[in-house]
Amino acid sequence: MSAQYLTHARIVLPDAVLTDSAILIKDGIIAAIEPQGVRDAEVVDLQGQTLLPGLIDVHCDAIEKEAEPRSRVLFPLDFAVAQVDRRNAAAGITTPYHALSFSNSEWGVRNNETASRLARTVQAFRTHSLVDNRVHCRYEITDAAAMPVLQALLEEGAVDLLSVMDHSPGQGQFKTLEAYLQYMMGNHAMSRDEAEEVARAKLQARDGAAHRVETLLAQAHRLGIPTASHDDDSVQRIATMRNLGVSMSEFPINLDTATAAVSCGLPTILGAPNILRGQSQSGSMRAIDAVRAGVAGCLCSDYQPSTLIAAAFAVAAQTDLTLPQAIALVTANPADACKLSDRGRLVEGLRADMVAVTLLGDLPMVTHAWSAGRLVFSSHYRVTSPRYEREAVAA
Repeated sequence: MSAQYLTHARIVLPDAVLTDSAILIKDGIIAAIEPQGVRDAEVVDLQGQTLLPGLIDVHCDAIEKEAEPRSRVLFPLDFAVAQVDRRNAAAGITTPYHALSFSNSEWGVRNNETASRLARTVQAFRTHSLVDNRVHCRYEITDAAAMPVLQALLEEGAVDLLSVMDHSPGQGQFKTLEAYLQYMMGNHAMSRDEAEEVARAKLQARDGAAHRVETLLAQAHRLGIPTASHDDDSVQRIATMRNLGVSMSEFPINLDTATAAVSCGLPTILGAPNILRGQSQSGSMRAIDAVRAGVAGCLCSDYQPSTLIAAAFAVAAQTDLTLPQAIALVTANPADACKLSDRGRLVEGLRADMVAVTLLGDLPMVTHAWSAGRLVFSSHYRVTSPRYEREAVAA
């Protein structure tokens, strides 16, 4: 792989921001920051743009919409994987964890057969992909039928992150039965009778869930696969998950729960869409409040890849966090949570996953993305107003 010299960049390091600086890439690795000189390298003039580590997205289920854009309308799975790969490159996400739900045969892509085929399709596509696609399997603990399916995927090496979730009504994301019914009718085109039947079945299937969760998490730990709990809603739930060896807490419902997670060493994962919208779609805690309270470890795009870079810059603008600290929420912190020691920071010797960003007004827009030193996305934004011109240069 030829060397690349990225120059005239504003570089976000783990603890500082360099202006009008440069990085040298060789053989997919960050060879030097502010090198004294370069020879035989391709020069890329970033013209003052901001250079960040490639984003790491530990939870995004956008792949499900690529596979099933309308309820019960399924596209070929290799087509879906190829499209979401391109979306992530354009969003600056160089390590996406595609969140796949295993929920028996409730609806569309969120069933065991389709989800397992999709997980294997992601793995098979990796030799062609633009970015480092990974699989995040989400186990619905009320589904006994998913156990052997997930156990097989774990042993095959087709799972990069395992989370456990309970979407039965009356707790977690769905605090009331009505909230659950409205979600099922709105998101999955179910009639009220169909949604009520699913709710009854889910509540009945909670018997034996604790043993299934313990068994599955133990297998993941034996294989060295990171684990997470989903929609934790109490201090007691955090304690239970921590005792089972879970290594991160996704979407804690309230500030007390997030605080409990952090106090016992569990990184928290909050939604970037929540940051942009200023609120949770399910009435849970505002992510920006968790950031301000110091209990937000990572941001994930949840269901919309393009929100991740925008949320990081929004955090820098709306809180006391420095730009490096805000960027760490989508780079270094998720890398640490997922045990990825080779990326997440612009440091010599690490993998050259990088993103160049320009500002259009208040909008951070990805112009270039490199995955292991390979340019996988490039675009150019025309400056159309004096305000944009000033801010684009300042970026």
